[in-house]
Amino acid sequence: MDKEQRWDKLLKVNTVGRDDVKADEYRYPYEPTPYCVLERLADSGLFCERDVLLDYGCGKGRVGFFLSAQTGGRSLGIEYDERIYKAAMENRSKALSADRVDFLPVRAEQYELPPMVNRCYFFNPFSVELLHKVMARILTSYYEEPREIFLFFYYPSDEYISYLMTVEELEFYDEIECDDLFGGRDPRERILIFQLP
Repeated sequence: MDKEQRWDKLLKVNTVGRDDVKADEYRYPYEPTPYCVLERLADSGLFCERDVLLDYGCGKGRVGFFLSAQTGGRSLGIEYDERIYKAAMENRSKALSADRVDFLPVRAEQYELPPMVNRCYFFNPFSVELLHKVMARILTSYYEEPREIFLFFYYPSDEYISYLMTVEELEFYDEIECDDLFGGRDPRERILIFQLP
């Protein structure tokens, strides 16, 4: 049994595998963040039990289940694909950290960021065009309820990075290198962290 399956078993969920049935030019396939990357994120010290994470394009819920179990924080995932959302809810019915994780079937660009959310996670869930709309919603929430918000971008595309560097309110905070976890030394294997201070 590999690490992905071991963690799924420990967390009492089923999140392995890729799903691109409803993928198109704006919304990308479901592919879970590798657990070894999530271990690095959990060890960063940027999540604790008082934090609330919003996972954009949460898929079957892996990020929320893992980080909530590891840190005690709360997690909310949004997923536009009804079929994958149902898989997340099925996982929630038996998951180890189910009491701290919830999901909503909604499109990211239509979702208003709740004021309790102070962490946002992205694993290239959608196009940069949709990211513009999502960022506008995040900034609206930030101005309505000023608070420190961290945004985490795993395996960011050049288009994402170029856009994020133009958002005046965002400050680059740090990055978590992950290329040593995989064989090819891919420069995209990292988590870029931005902050709304």
